[in-house]
Amino acid sequence: MSVSLNNTQLKRSTDTDIHTNMTQLRRLQYVAKGFHFLPNQPVNSVLSGKNASRLRGRGLNFEELRHYRPGDDIRAMDWKVTRRTGKPHIKVYTEERERNVYLVIDQRSCMFFGSIKKMKSVIAAEVAALFAWQVSGSGDRIGAVIYNDTAIHIVPAKRGRQHVVNVLVELVKQNNSLKVASSKVDDTTTFNNMLAKLAHICGNNALIILISDGNGWNEQSTQFIKNIRQHNDIISCYIYDPLEQTLPQMTQMVVSDGEQQIQFSSQKASTQSKYQQALEQQSTASRVMANKYRIPLISISTIEAPEIQLRKAFGKVVK
Repeated sequence: MSVSLNNTQLKRSTDTDIHTNMTQLRRLQYVAKGFHFLPNQPVNSVLSGKNASRLRGRGLNFEELRHYRPGDDIRAMDWKVTRRTGKPHIKVYTEERERNVYLVIDQRSCMFFGSIKKMKSVIAAEVAALFAWQVSGSGDRIGAVIYNDTAIHIVPAKRGRQHVVNVLVELVKQNNSLKVASSKVDDTTTFNNMLAKLAHICGNNALIILISDGNGWNEQSTQFIKNIRQHNDIISCYIYDPLEQTLPQMTQMVVSDGEQQIQFSSQKASTQSKYQQALEQQSTASRVMANKYRIPLISISTIEAPEIQLRKAFGKVVK
């Protein structure tokens, strides 16, 4: 769905509800708390599975083979070496302390929409900043894939708070280039081009956080996700605006893509029914895909502070 801004909104082009800035994203480091990606999740966290964590956790690196000592875990016994030497030996592993976390941030023209408070594109940027500040404190490497209607911008994964700033600078640049205009490229094409690029750069054992409204998803997208999910963890953050969930009832409703427009009555029962059926079909497809490939799905609205919504999703009691 496109949006047409009125003159008042256009004059407020510096408003952080329409375009974000570095000051706004830097401030989020102080509220990036109450959620994490460690295995010990609260029972009602979106990352808590029925029997195990929805994330596979960090891997283990073999460090040494040594004699068994009282108190060692017998599950680490190397029975072949024990038989050969006649003395009990165990394998010692160390947990990987870092991994690549890729923030995949949608800044296409379909995200430049907001009915009450902030644009979806701004909320996506804020969610990305919250994750980036939180993850940087754990020592993991942060990378980003920021895509719009015409280009895909890659920020390689590195550690450090300064690198978080570098990621956010690029994000602000792309966010501020959004304007009311019609995209010449199909949403499905841009979405799948991004997934193809992501598949080449993410490697193995990365945590990938998709932040998008999912516009353009099709069967090819599902195949890309299936292949990426085989060797990596994925979390999907679905950004939505309440106006998209319920079609307003108007005798004369005008919808435009920036170049063409149509006028119709949205009060007709058949129109409302078709709209809700289309929404339900899309929602069902997203849930089925997420469940099938064990991908946590977090819905983020444009009308509530994203840090509060993330804390709720990760099982934090918000008063």
